[in-house]
Amino acid sequence: MSKAAFTPLEVYKILPQTNCGQCQLPSCLAFAAAIVAGSKKLKECPDLDQANAARFSGRFQESGLKEPNQAEFIDKLQRKMAVLDLDGVAPLIGATVKDETLVINSLGKDFVLDRQGNMISECHIIPWVLAPLLSYVTHRTHADITGRWISFREIQGGIEWQGLFTSRCEEPLRKMADDNPDLLTDLIALFMGKSIDWYEADIALILYPLPKIPVLICYQAPEGDLQSKLTIFFDACCSSNLHIKSIFTLCSGLVRMFAKIAEHHR
Repeated sequence: MSKAAFTPLEVYKILPQTNCGQCQLPSCLAFAAAIVAGSKKLKECPDLDQANAARFSGRFQESGLKEPNQAEFIDKLQRKMAVLDLDGVAPLIGATVKDETLVINSLGKDFVLDRQGNMISECHIIPWVLAPLLSYVTHRTHADITGRWISFREIQGGIEWQGLFTSRCEEPLRKMADDNPDLLTDLIALFMGKSIDWYEADIALILYPLPKIPVLICYQAPEGDLQSKLTIFFDACCSSNLHIKSIFTLCSGLVRMFAKIAEHHR
């Protein structure tokens, strides 16, 4: 097995699996996913069996447990963009073609990709948008919106990334909604979202970070001794339209942006 084949589940097997939280993450699986992403190291687990760690490190160096360099990843996608049939792909991804560029709407704002994969927009350019946007455009398969909502773990590859998704996306957004009761409602107005009725949710809103990547955020406020709950769902078409890592990158970027917005509510 090569370093590139490493998965969170393989790392999880050598962890104590006690979910003690001393690593500042909610579960051992989340910690394993953070190791693969390069944001945590094995030695940060206080209860790790050192013999297991030694055998693990002997087979795979920790330097290999990181995602590909972001610049290299974007460069690869930009090379794909250069040979893309814009007229053919535009209707499949909900985009339009204008003067040899693709115009794609994200959260109510138009983003433009030229032949070299460079991005321009009518609004302030958000750095984390570029990689998911290029990945979306150049993805090998495309599907229409189904109207059927699934959890992150139901997306292909989602189980391995669920822990990290929970700790980086759902939990921070839940805490923001707890501290800023009007935040989610404001997101509807700010980003061309829409409110829907959803079972056991006080607030449920749909956002479109990409035309065929609908995201449903469901929030239930705390009540008595019951903690609040926030779950992010995705249309079933997302499995066909974007790789799981890009979906994670897109959502974690959204949450970081929402955090900046939440600061203005304090």
